[in-house]
Amino acid sequence: MQRARAAAAVLLVLAGCGYRAVTPYRARGGAERIHVRAFENDSGDPELGAAVTAALRDELARRGAYAGADAPAQLEGVVRVTSGTSSSYFSSGAIVSVEVRARLSVQGKLVHELTVQRMEAHQGGADALESEGRRATSLHKMAREAAREVLRALEQPGAPPGTGKK
Repeated sequence: MQRARAAAAVLLVLAGCGYRAVTPYRARGGAERIHVRAFENDSGDPELGAAVTAALRDELARRGAYAGADAPAQLEGVVRVTSGTSSSYFSSGAIVSVEVRARLSVQGKLVHELTVQRMEAHQGGADALESEGRRATSLHKMAREAAREVLRALEQPGAPPGTGKK
């Protein structure tokens, strides 16, 4: 009886650890491992290109699909920002938009090209420094969301979605 309880406790602990069966990520062109080159930053935010690049690398690593520079599959692109419009006449908020243009090449051949846009409203702050901090936070959040969306769009059609570790 005590063994059964101990076995049940072990199973319960293992079930709650966040691991699950992993379906390998497979991108268009059959790529299972992808290297992300530094994305060109065509925005006013000096860190945004690096933030998108890092988010893509992190998402691929979670899926077990990130590879070094010698990988046959390469992902590269450009990041742009459009912002500055007020969310309403009476508010101190603004709307900021991030556009990520990505290209996946496998063995030097362009396999897929896409553009992902994310838009978000953010509140202004008590001063310019706080407002810019909130804008930067929104941009980095959108960079992570855009990275996930890019990888979903690059997934090979008909393949089961890659899940990775939770």
